Amino acid sequence: MGVVGPETAAEKLEEFRGELTGYCYRMLGSFTEAEDAAQETLVRAWRGFERFEGRSALRSWVYRIATNVCLNALASGRRRALPMDLSGPADGAVPPGAPADSVLWIEPCPGGDPGVEVAVGESVRLAFVASLQHLPPKQRATLILRDVLGFSAREVAELHGSTVTSVNSALQRARATLATRREGAGGPLPQPSDAVRLLAERYATAFSRYDMEELNMLLHVDATLCLPPYTHWMRGVPDIRAWLTGPAVGCRGSRLIPVVANGSPAFGQYRPRADRTGYKPWALQVVEFSGDRVTGITAFRDTGRLFPLFGLPDRLDAGA
Repeated sequence: MGVVGPETAAEKLEEFRGELTGYCYRMLGSFTEAEDAAQETLVRAWRGFERFEGRSALRSWVYRIATNVCLNALASGRRRALPMDLSGPADGAVPPGAPADSVLWIEPCPGGDPGVEVAVGESVRLAFVASLQHLPPKQRATLILRDVLGFSAREVAELHGSTVTSVNSALQRARATLATRREGAGGPLPQPSDAVRLLAERYATAFSRYDMEELNMLLHVDATLCLPPYTHWMRGVPDIRAWLTGPAVGCRGSRLIPVVANGSPAFGQYRPRADRTGYKPWALQVVEFSGDRVTGITAFRDTGRLFPLFGLPDRLDAGA
């Protein structure tokens, strides 16, 4: 490669930050941890840039470092999850109980294009990222590198220090595991389109008006609603309606600000204050669609950390 100065090396490596963060997010299930892992990867690569001999592509070399960083982070064996990974569905009329603060939850990732091709779009969906956490870390890395990022089997073998045969075997097992989990979740999502944006607008209007009839029409018969950090989650229109008109009735009159999370429409939900002086942050709702129906609502309650990450204000005035 010749002699490359530290500033040029830093510029070359910085070009990988976005895709590295996406890779580390899929591996770790946490956007904040993914940012840290990507930063550590770039620092390690910059410090070792003089030792890069150019026998493999720079991208492959950087991803080898990122993979090792992620595998080290996953060495404890604890995996992140969504509520449906931990228990069966609950009665929507029953309050959720205490939050399960000891659980490592899947975290939402800001951004993503709801209109991208399905192979890329699905790879950042909450359900897909949660399914990845069920794979052993090396299988997880192999599947992401091969099926999402387009590395060849030979490149992945060199990256892992293994053989093409072992890479293909690991990929086959990983695909089989994900296929089983997709079948349980009702199959993959269809191609997103402008219809998703219109459906998201319908959902936001119906929720803000607390129009249960319109929400019922939008919800898939097997739609789910979950509430990290609570293990409580519901499946089906009757239980979701029972939740919204029972334990969650205080959400009536909420205001929703649209954002994008995990390539899906999402909303910052602000619930009316008791003194009617405005609205307080309540949840980040990530809403997933299939066809013309809502298939999943994940309402993350950690607004103190998530709202700044998504550029959402810490309150709304009464006239909002």
